[in-house]
Amino acid sequence: MTPIRRPADIARRAASRFAARETARDSFRRETFALPRAQAREKAQEWFNRFPKAAYQTEIESWRVLPGDRIEFTMRRLPSAD
Repeated sequence: MTPIRRPADIARRAASRFAARETARDSFRRETFALPRAQAREKAQEWFNRFPKAAYQTEIESWRVLPGDRIEFTMRRLPSAD
């Protein structure tokens, strides 16, 4: 019996394959957060203090505003400085 495939199922599967391919392509560490605006700002600052941009190439890779003034963002950095 073939399962019913909804567009969301297909999109989820494609996104997971894309993510797996992207992580295999580079050596960056990524972590995604969804926090209230003030806490998101503090978390990003914490990352930049802990992993300086010059050594770890730390950056906010992507971000978006969620309902309730929450910010979802992905921080990216190299695993270690050489």
